[in-house]
Amino acid sequence: MSGFDGVENQMNGPDSSPRLPQDTCDQPSSLFSSSPCFPITLKFVDVCYRVKIQGKSSDSVKLKRLLGLEHKPSDEIPSTERTILSGVTGMVTPGEFMAVLGPSGSGKSTLLNAVAGRLHGTGLTGKILANDSKLTKQTLKRTGFVAQDDLLYPHLTVRETLVFVALLRLPRSLARDDKIKAAESVISELGLEKCENTVVGNTFIRGISGGERKRVSIAHELLINPSLLVLDEPTSGLDATAALRLVQTLAGLAHGKGKTVVTSIHQPSSRVFQMFDTVLLLSEGKCLFVGKGRDAMAYFDSVGFSPAFPMNPADFLLDLANGVCQIDGTTEREKPDVRQTLAIAYDTLLAPNVKACIDASPSPAENARYVKTRKNARGIMSGLATWFSQLCILLHRLIKERRHESFDALRVFQVLAASLLCSLMWWHSDYRDVHDRLGVLFFISIFWGVLPSFNAVFTFPQERAIFTRERASGMYTLSSYFMAHVIGSLSMELVLPAAFLTLTYWMVGLRPGLVPFLLTLSVLLLYVLASQGLGLALGAAIMDAKKASTIVTVTMLAFVLTGGYYVNKVPSGMVWMKYVSTTFYCYRLLIAVQYGNGDAILAMVGCEPKGTQGAAKAAGCRFMEEEVIGDIGLWTSVSVLFFMFVGYRVLAYLALRRIKL
Repeated sequence: MSGFDGVENQMNGPDSSPRLPQDTCDQPSSLFSSSPCFPITLKFVDVCYRVKIQGKSSDSVKLKRLLGLEHKPSDEIPSTERTILSGVTGMVTPGEFMAVLGPSGSGKSTLLNAVAGRLHGTGLTGKILANDSKLTKQTLKRTGFVAQDDLLYPHLTVRETLVFVALLRLPRSLARDDKIKAAESVISELGLEKCENTVVGNTFIRGISGGERKRVSIAHELLINPSLLVLDEPTSGLDATAALRLVQTLAGLAHGKGKTVVTSIHQPSSRVFQMFDTVLLLSEGKCLFVGKGRDAMAYFDSVGFSPAFPMNPADFLLDLANGVCQIDGTTEREKPDVRQTLAIAYDTLLAPNVKACIDASPSPAENARYVKTRKNARGIMSGLATWFSQLCILLHRLIKERRHESFDALRVFQVLAASLLCSLMWWHSDYRDVHDRLGVLFFISIFWGVLPSFNAVFTFPQERAIFTRERASGMYTLSSYFMAHVIGSLSMELVLPAAFLTLTYWMVGLRPGLVPFLLTLSVLLLYVLASQGLGLALGAAIMDAKKASTIVTVTMLAFVLTGGYYVNKVPSGMVWMKYVSTTFYCYRLLIAVQYGNGDAILAMVGCEPKGTQGAAKAAGCRFMEEEVIGDIGLWTSVSVLFFMFVGYRVLAYLALRRIKL
């Protein structure tokens, strides 16, 4: 059988006509009976994708520039254009399961991103059609995309993960209980009942298995009842049995639910390969075969390539895609002309027939009904949770996820150990021993400036992948996500500093009384929020945990040095750093709470009150008056800290807006 015969049978043969739903797609729950599910026929013709690689300067050019010497233009490495996909064509219909095969770097992920509508730019050319129309927002809302990496919150259970997704992604017309039932139905559909109360986990947290984690990622997308399901290497990292079970699930979604399923797969077993309706083989961005999986071996035999002994068809296809073939029936060698020969054979034998079959293939009969009812579908799909509902759901999820990190045993031990050390070092210090008191106040300023900012800097970089995926799928708005983080930090990140001060304040013998304690606590909590805002802003702006942590460390070091305790006279060129230092204002406020307006602290060290006319003051008095008391009012310090609390978060929000989805 020729390759064209295989394609023709695939496209037009009576044995492969897809089982389409009549009114709605079969749902895991009857809750969706009011939500239309329309079959999608996916066609992609002559899809090409090119990326421009910017040229770089050679080491010699960099050295000449450094020395101020002239250099030749020929020393520059010119920009180049790399072709990722080159004229890839294919079609997959409802009820059909297509597998994209190829070695690493062949363009599988790029093709899937393109057909799922997640690849844009001038480098993408060709036609990608859903029911003979260009991809629209409504089509993309009916498309589920499962990335290669499982982007899940590790501390949530499987049930919690899917319930939160259901609450965010399902139409607001459904009641909360109905959305929860829908999540439970998907759990049952994918066989996740045994692990539904187990945390997802990650590399450092023990949780569900790799296969179960992949099924949870698929359940993410099944909750919206997609007509088109695109999966990028769903079996990567799974053993043969787990991979087979996962592929059986995907085949069941295509054959039993009438969905259009497209997946890339790296090295399927023979049992997995037999479950593919359609196979598309890529090599270096070029298509070598497209047609029924059972016709692949016959096609390659017809063009002169066949295995010397019975073997897994997938292994044989991947060998050819890598340029490896049998020599003299015994030895396998890599021959550069194998891929070229197969590409020419495809362009000559298969490509014209594939395109002809695609042009002659009609869209599903339901296409007309799809067009007529698209307005109704738009109303159903766009009616997601309100902004306030999104905020409440995201806040609930954040608290469930972050409570383990915020109250981690090591972090609690860190705070308690610091409190104990501080209490022992300054145990019931003398109120009149000003220098010791200043030391404990500045220690508190250092500790609760560095710790919150350093912890907060990891927040957005660690969540970037999940945040980008969820925002791209339209689960929530940026403002609701950000406000959930702001409110969540108020409820969780202030518990440990309050506990620290409660233990330390009375043990070190600071100013007695409930009012001074509450004022000190208020100053400390405002300072913690301002320092945390600094970490959030730097993390959101840099979006690289390692770089951001380095920057925040250097920044807090500068704030500590200019905070007013270590350096009496800050050099004139660096004075500005003192006035942008959160530590500086916190330290001033803590002193004010303990010693009032400054006259008391001057009297304790034997100095005349500030402003009294008299002889020149001693160096110690001048230090107390100019550096410890300072010339900045109390309300000014409070206002500046509050402005930093708000301003840093505004900067973080603006930085998040720049992230491309």
